[in-house]
Amino acid sequence: MEYRTLGGTGTVVSTLCLGTMTFGNESSEEVSHAQLDRFVEAGGTFIDTADVYSRGVSEEVIGRWLAARPGARDRLVIATKGRFPMGDDPNSAGLSRVHLSRALDASLRRLGVETIDLYQAHAWDPLTPIEETLAFFDDAVRAGKIRYVGVSNFLGWQLQKAAMITQFRGLAPIVTLQPQYNLLAREIEFELVDVCRNENIGILPWSPLGGGWLTGKYRRDDTPTGATRLGEDPGRGMEAYGPRNSDTRTWHILDAVRQVAEARGVSMSQVSLSWLADRPAVTSVILGARTVEQLEDNLGAAGLHLSEKETDLLTEASVPVVGEYPYGRQGVAQRDRKI
Repeated sequence: MEYRTLGGTGTVVSTLCLGTMTFGNESSEEVSHAQLDRFVEAGGTFIDTADVYSRGVSEEVIGRWLAARPGARDRLVIATKGRFPMGDDPNSAGLSRVHLSRALDASLRRLGVETIDLYQAHAWDPLTPIEETLAFFDDAVRAGKIRYVGVSNFLGWQLQKAAMITQFRGLAPIVTLQPQYNLLAREIEFELVDVCRNENIGILPWSPLGGGWLTGKYRRDDTPTGATRLGEDPGRGMEAYGPRNSDTRTWHILDAVRQVAEARGVSMSQVSLSWLADRPAVTSVILGARTVEQLEDNLGAAGLHLSEKETDLLTEASVPVVGEYPYGRQGVAQRDRKI
């Protein structure tokens, strides 16, 4: 396992982070605890969850695991999030002071900890002024309830605005961004990566394997069945089978990943995770395994670094398809300048 600082802070985390969205849903408590044990055994120190994962059950599972292992809390950096609905009343969601104060206290209680290391806004809230949210985060840091502030699923202008407000008002800074990022979904490179590099914000990619696509387990024009996420629900979210199957870019990327994996003698998952971990501004890649076996394979990416030739092959094969302006070559050329 390798380690990096958490964004611009001095806190060190493992370059692989254990995501726990499966806990209490796709993974039983026994399997979840086995994943936590194996992750820590492999040198992992960073765990990410959210209150909305299994409606609080994921945090409770982690809390019971911590309680049964004295000393484990002090070796880990624990992150969670708040924003999405946890009830039916109008203030059970969002980034307002009312909701976040309740959400934070509930997360602390479920996890059984005194302080959350990284507390993240799970998404932008158009109804709450971002100034209100950032002031709440600053108060929570000063109260000792959280140590660092992060955000997830923000757009470029939203992240830049939030970062500048913290600077000019002297509030606790945003230290991380958690976006979807993988070889199939590289759109954050249009603006978000540059914001993160300029503001010293660490990137924590979620869905690094594209919902299982980058493992190589799906086949062209063969709708998946069985005990996989798409086998159980082929139309599931952003990784739905139909749209990606019909996109030739998908199979071009998978062919490139398979080529590197076979030459290296490693799995396609490990190649995909290695490429992502070494992208600019990435702090830690969030793993999302359903089983201990899947986690074991993912952990094989620890310490794996691709050659420049292998990296270029994957990067060129996965270039996002965009128009010429403002993110295509001609648009980029207008913003570039050399001496």
